[in-house]
Amino acid sequence: MNRRMVKVVIAAFLALAVFGGGAFAAERTTLKIMASAVPHAELLEFVKPKLAAQGIDIEVSVIEEGAGSRLYNEQTHNGEFDVNFAQHVPYLNSVKTEQGYDLAPAGGIHVEPIGFYSARHRTKAAIPDNAKIAVPNNATNEYRALRILEENGFIKLKPEIQNYSATKEDIAEYVKPVEIIELDAGIIVRNAEDLDGYITNTNRILEAGIDPTTALFREGKDSPYANVLVTKTARVNDPAVVALKNALTTEDVRRFIEEKYKGAVVPAF
Repeated sequence: MNRRMVKVVIAAFLALAVFGGGAFAAERTTLKIMASAVPHAELLEFVKPKLAAQGIDIEVSVIEEGAGSRLYNEQTHNGEFDVNFAQHVPYLNSVKTEQGYDLAPAGGIHVEPIGFYSARHRTKAAIPDNAKIAVPNNATNEYRALRILEENGFIKLKPEIQNYSATKEDIAEYVKPVEIIELDAGIIVRNAEDLDGYITNTNRILEAGIDPTTALFREGKDSPYANVLVTKTARVNDPAVVALKNALTTEDVRRFIEEKYKGAVVPAF
């Protein structure tokens, strides 16, 4: 092969490498992520350009309300999605116990303090006797709801409650006569007009376009319920998953959370 032919071959290989025509193309990674709409998907969209610059593309699917809204752990377990971003560790643990999913948390991102809202009353003092109050019917969030009702003088829970799990059967005493109604979290806000009050997660409030500062009372900012990235146990240290966690826990993200959500969502890092 003469010198001119060598130059032609080298140029061809360089073009292949630069323009992605084969093995020399820079390898990219795609993460398929299932997430709640607010703030989870919004945070993911915020960090998408930074991850793309690192060779990681993220495809975000938003969890739809309804019958399929609880499938994201199953879909992550069976490999349809690489990561989900919609829950805190106590809820994840309860699902793993029930379903045996091989999942693990891959980093805490933010806290959504659970709060009490009302379409009928503007202050806690205005809530009447025999008020109808809705709480989420999944064990961990119902526990959170009942705890803040206890902290605000409505009920007393049985002292032996453990593992962040409770239902209204664990109420030892009604300090104020109220009716506790257990509802699926996805329909609580839609039934607000028929209730004296309801307790739900901040993401549900934000998705419904309700001002989260209108909560009559809420969990403190020291809540242990940080929302986490969740993936298969074997992938917790996967470089792409670690890069996703790192991208979501920067000072830029902290400022974005604080400026956009104004205390309704709190950084957990």
